[in-house]
Amino acid sequence: MSTGNGASRTSSVYIASPEGDTGKSTVALGVLQMLCATTARAGVFRPIARSADKHDYILELLLEHTSADVSYEQALGVTYQQVHDDPEAALSEIVMRYHAVAEQCDAVLIVGSDYTDVASPSELHFNARIAVNLGAPVLLTVRGAGRTPDEVLQLVRVCQQELEIEHAHLVGVVANRCDPGQLDAVSDALAVVGVPSWTLPEVPLLMAPTMEELRVAIGGELYSGDPELLQREVMRVMVGGMTAEHILERISDGAVVIAPGDRTDVLLGLVNAHEAEGFPSLAGIVMNGGMRPHPSIAKLVAGLKPRLPILTTDLGTFDTASAAARTRGRVAVGSPRKVDTALSLMEQRVDAAELLKLIDVPIPSVVTPQMFEYQLIDRARKAKRHIVLPEGDDDRILRAAGRVLQRRIADLTILGDESFVRGRAAELGVDLSRATVLNPKDSRYIDQFAEEYARLRKHKGMTVDRAREIVTDISYFGTMMVQCGIADGMVSGAAHTTAHTIRPAFEIIKTQPGVSTVSSVFLMCLADRVLAYGDCAVVPDPTAEQLADIAISSAQTAAQFEIEPRIAMLSYSTGDSGSGADVDKVRAATKLVRERRPDLLVEGPIQYDAAIEPTVAQSKLPGSEVAGRATVFIFPDLNTGNNTYKAVQRSAGAVAVGPVLQGLRKPVNDLSRGALIADIVNTVAITAIQAGASEATGETAGASEATGNTTGASEGE
Repeated sequence: MSTGNGASRTSSVYIASPEGDTGKSTVALGVLQMLCATTARAGVFRPIARSADKHDYILELLLEHTSADVSYEQALGVTYQQVHDDPEAALSEIVMRYHAVAEQCDAVLIVGSDYTDVASPSELHFNARIAVNLGAPVLLTVRGAGRTPDEVLQLVRVCQQELEIEHAHLVGVVANRCDPGQLDAVSDALAVVGVPSWTLPEVPLLMAPTMEELRVAIGGELYSGDPELLQREVMRVMVGGMTAEHILERISDGAVVIAPGDRTDVLLGLVNAHEAEGFPSLAGIVMNGGMRPHPSIAKLVAGLKPRLPILTTDLGTFDTASAAARTRGRVAVGSPRKVDTALSLMEQRVDAAELLKLIDVPIPSVVTPQMFEYQLIDRARKAKRHIVLPEGDDDRILRAAGRVLQRRIADLTILGDESFVRGRAAELGVDLSRATVLNPKDSRYIDQFAEEYARLRKHKGMTVDRAREIVTDISYFGTMMVQCGIADGMVSGAAHTTAHTIRPAFEIIKTQPGVSTVSSVFLMCLADRVLAYGDCAVVPDPTAEQLADIAISSAQTAAQFEIEPRIAMLSYSTGDSGSGADVDKVRAATKLVRERRPDLLVEGPIQYDAAIEPTVAQSKLPGSEVAGRATVFIFPDLNTGNNTYKAVQRSAGAVAVGPVLQGLRKPVNDLSRGALIADIVNTVAITAIQAGASEATGETAGASEATGNTTGASEGE
């Protein structure tokens, strides 16, 4: 279960199966995420590789999700050929290479062989020998597809006997790809095996090929359509051998229709059906037989500019259909929807705490970016909040929304034209069935929002008629949803400026009691800890009073994310060593923080090196409770803060999560216009956590006017 190495030890678990097609990659991915969430350096090792020439797609996938610095070559043991040639020498090589990996890790996921060679009963036997020699407990994965609960139990019994012969230690069983209607029956059957067991349902998506994988299988080319949609999964293959109207009666979401290129009626019918409301969203069309549409039809199709991928192949109908039927999808690098589905399955069906206890994973003393991200997702899931995403016309938002819903991070409302949003999501292979889609232009909430906005802005001369126009803007509409309690928070800015995103919040939501400054922090995930940097995105040149606000808000935000707040008020001078207007401003701000919040640990003015490095702190500020141990860094102005966070992000390899807006009564967060899908997902999680914290502390009333910041939002981040 662990290997000794001085005072440290490495936990490990060996995922083994008795056959192919068990969906072991789903189990491996989920277990690896559990390890990354609880250990600083989680690695992966593959004792037997498929081939020395071709890369192992499971290993490539898992290496993308590890937190230890282990290369592909280091993570490989031996090939099938080496095992055939000399099993004992191969085993010795595996043990040696594993320990080289284990020395760099706190935990190692070991993924057994895949039966891609000639499968035989001895393969599980050899995997058991490897597990024993590596000191790793075994998590057995079996396939439930096509088996009764009793047959699954009998298979597990046989595997137990094989493992016992080699004295391998079985810690748990995962029955994967079970009939969804038989999950409880399989669980009941496995209750007698003597170790914990879990069941996962068969999910067709995980086995479905993408359009690109289908294109490769049929030797095809992209004739027309959006190349990005080649990543959509094919849920059904249909041969269009009948008339167009009968084909249209039988198509379904995610289907591919195979038809000769001269079937003009079929081609035009499917292209138009894909775009039309009330018809399924197809994955693509395959024109087989090496035929192309007549030039006039080709011109017509080009004029329609269909996004639907249309492939061509020289294969005949039978060969095309046969090749398509044989093509299996993989949970691999570049298949985010499958990865999210696999992770969601493991999160919902496998008790992570129980499994990690069985593996005996040590409690870490550091927090890595992967651990922090997992904690964000887990806390957001428990908060059960409703977040509004105004930018429903952005593909990144739709893909992120699919991930949020798939992993149950939050409930969502997406703003935009419903037919467009759902149609585009379907094209992208994103499931938004659990999301609400609202069009601000014709929503039933317009009158309610207009009256509320006019009331809030009455002192500015706002009328209901004018307000009715304003609240149809996506940022104002989303903010009003938060104000009126229809949503708990809002995330926007992927396609709009910072000012466009947060100005409505200044006008409508306003600030928390006792706070007059809306500001921001970035949560900086370093290799071994998480720090808070503020303000790096909103207030250009804060006064001493605003700096004090920023410091207090940043400490509260840090505490929300389980960072113990120790505040460093940064300057180019430490203690009493310097003078000047800039230093005096920081000194005055530090005094204000101490007066307003005597419970907070704060030091200032202080230089960055004295704030973070204990040896420097000892010489410059000996005896300080903050110096050398700071966790919250308050920069004197936006220029310094914005450049510093980017310098640390790019030069030190830190993961910057944010900006996280703070000081508002209810959470509204701004995205960078270059935000990646993962950034959007994390920001939704942060917003959900903030919403839960605001409700817990009762910060929902008594707002004061936001002052000084309504025109100070930075466009630079």
